[in-house]
Amino acid sequence: MAAAGGARGCTSFQRRPGAGPRPPAVPGTRPSVRHGQLLLSSGLPSLDCVLGGGVAVGTLLLLEEDKYGLYSNLLFKYFLAEGVVCGHDLFIASAKEHPDNILKELPAPLLDDTHQKELGDEAAAVKSEDFHDSMKIAWRYQNLPKMEASPTTYTKFGHYYDISKKMSPELCQSIKWHSFYLHEELSFEPKMKTCNMNNGYARLLQSIQRIISQEGFDGSDPQKKQRNVLRIGIQSLGSILWGDDICCSDTPEDTHSLTKFLYVLRGLLRKSLSACIITVPAHLIQNKAIMERVTNLSDVVVGLESFIGSERETNPLYKDYHGLVHVHQIPRLNSLICDVSDTKDLAFRLKRKLFTIEVQVKKVIPYTSFCLPHPVGLSVDFLSEMGASPPTQMSKR
Repeated sequence: MAAAGGARGCTSFQRRPGAGPRPPAVPGTRPSVRHGQLLLSSGLPSLDCVLGGGVAVGTLLLLEEDKYGLYSNLLFKYFLAEGVVCGHDLFIASAKEHPDNILKELPAPLLDDTHQKELGDEAAAVKSEDFHDSMKIAWRYQNLPKMEASPTTYTKFGHYYDISKKMSPELCQSIKWHSFYLHEELSFEPKMKTCNMNNGYARLLQSIQRIISQEGFDGSDPQKKQRNVLRIGIQSLGSILWGDDICCSDTPEDTHSLTKFLYVLRGLLRKSLSACIITVPAHLIQNKAIMERVTNLSDVVVGLESFIGSERETNPLYKDYHGLVHVHQIPRLNSLICDVSDTKDLAFRLKRKLFTIEVQVKKVIPYTSFCLPHPVGLSVDFLSEMGASPPTQMSKR
């Protein structure tokens, strides 16, 4: 048999002549084991688990804001903070808050063992609380898979953050970042309108395209140093602050500016080493057809539903959580089907330092048996004819 090829113990497989060395890995990324696409962390390991391992490079993550924008803003900062820790370039755009202030408010990463242990103790306390309530959990939810919610096991992909502390200025200054504040951009240059698009959206697209091209993220001008990724964060897109009226009326005058912007942006992302997160006040968009088009033009769509001000805030079934997570859409990358999560019952909770997405458990409400007197207007004979045995005596409680 000549299958071995050559001396005994040597493999017959040889490296193809002319094949150069492998390109260096992009920091803070890893290939997906399912579809081979390059992934980067969203900044929240439990969210990465829901999305099938992370956010794919070249895709758009649409985050539907909760009613008061508290938790969506936190996930927005997680995404940017992960970029700072990994050394990625940032592009921050907003019409509500200045990008300088957003960068200053990023949560502090937990990089050393002391902080890991501190946050691990808090996570252990959460697990202990869950253990005491385990007898109340419905039996069919007992064996649901657990998500990675705390740094109890070390992982090189994704980091954990202490939301009670701010990221150090030295760490923020160690990366290259670009800002887009709409009010400043509109005052610097005369009004412009292209492709029947909102003026603010047109300027934002122009800035993103310029950064992608000048910094070599599109491959047209190869990056001189080690390859890197551009993280794009756009805050509250579609709100009235961007000059869009889709949140003001069911029949807005400009119904296509936002969808045209997303269409062009998605094309820029597809041909570049970049990933984008956009928060949208979906609860304010009254025209459902517009929101459906926005969803179709996004790759990943995740919605947050806060319990603040709702009936669920005082409902004992939801006392351990602060809101629900709705995964509306997951992309189909290099395959015909998407990576669907095993469970749809997802909830989030916010502790003093820890924000996690978990499988929502259903707790059993204790049942108290009691006996009712004869129904008003119904005789004992009538109940007997219907096949029901009449109660004999009302229990005393």
